Order: sequence, then C-alpha cells, then structure tokens
Amino acid sequence: MPVWGWILIAAAAVIVIVVIYIISKRNKFVSLEENIDNSYAQIDVQLKRRYDLIPNLVETVKGYAAHESDTLGRVIELRSAAESAKNINEEMKINAEINQALSRLMALAEAYPNLKADTSFLRLQDALHDTEGKIAIARQVYNDCVTKFNKSIKMFPGNIIAGVFGFDDKQYLETAESERENVRVQF
Repeated sequence: MPVWGWILIAAAAVIVIVVIYIISKRNKFVSLEENIDNSYAQIDVQLKRRYDLIPNLVETVKGYAAHESDTLGRVIELRSAAESAKNINEEMKINAEINQALSRLMALAEAYPNLKADTSFLRLQDALHDTEGKIAIARQVYNDCVTKFNKSIKMFPGNIIAGVFGFDDKQYLETAESERENVRVQF
C-alpha cells in the first residue's frame, strides 16, 4: 500500500476518534444537565409537600390566634404565589419569603401555650421541620449538580464543545439575604 494510503487511514482514524470524543463529551453534558433537572424536581417535590402542609398549619393556628390574620393570610398568599412561579429563581425568592412567614407563624406558638400543646399542631410542625430539612438537602444536591456541570463546560476542551452545542452556565440556588437574618417577632 502506498504511503498516501496509510496517511488517509491514519487521518480517518483520527477523525473517527475526534468525532467519538465530541459525541461522548456532548452526551456527558446532556447527562449532567439532566441531573440538574432531576435534582430541581426533587426540590419541587419537597416544596409541594410544604405547600400541602401550610393550609393545615394555618387552620390549626387560626383556632388559637384568630387575631393574627395578617400573618396567616400572608402565609397562604405566598403559598399561592410560589405555586404559580414562572421560573426557579422566582420560586426560590418566594420561598425565602415563605420561610420568614413560617418562622413568624411558628413563633406565634410561643405566645399560645394551648397551641404549643395541640397534637395536630405538633405533628404539622414536625412534618414541616422534616420537610425543611429535605428541602435543604435537595438544594445542596442541586448545587452540587450545577457545580459538576459548570466545571465540565468551563474546562478545556469541554468549553469548546459546550460552546459549539450551546451549553451555558447554570445558576446556583443561593440563600436570600432575608433568610440570613434572625427573624424578629413582635406581639
């Protein structure tokens, strides 16, 4: 076989290897992106659980603290707003407000000893605390998935392939400034 024949075979082999590499890299990006979507879906499941608990919690508190209607109404209003959020950032912003409103709601229990002793309230409070923990874990998993994806699309040669196929950075879920502050409750 002439030399140019071997050169063509070598060139074809290199092209095949590069194409296979590009395909596998793109598939990795798709897989990482799916992990992000899945981890957000897990957050969504926990938020839905939280939204389902809120009306029951509000109704239980209402019986003891009817004059706290502003706090109770705000919690329900925020729940409705969160369920109709248009994107992840809007939903997380509203959920930061829900956290504050729920903290105020839970603080109300301190002013009402009978409410603190109510078994329905205690069960709902425990379920809500459990859900909040699961939301925190799901947010951590989401941010871990975003970290892996963002690293993959920024590192060479992945950054070139990511650019060609249109993969962009994903945003982390961040704690709102309002969530970092202590909740102040005044009666």
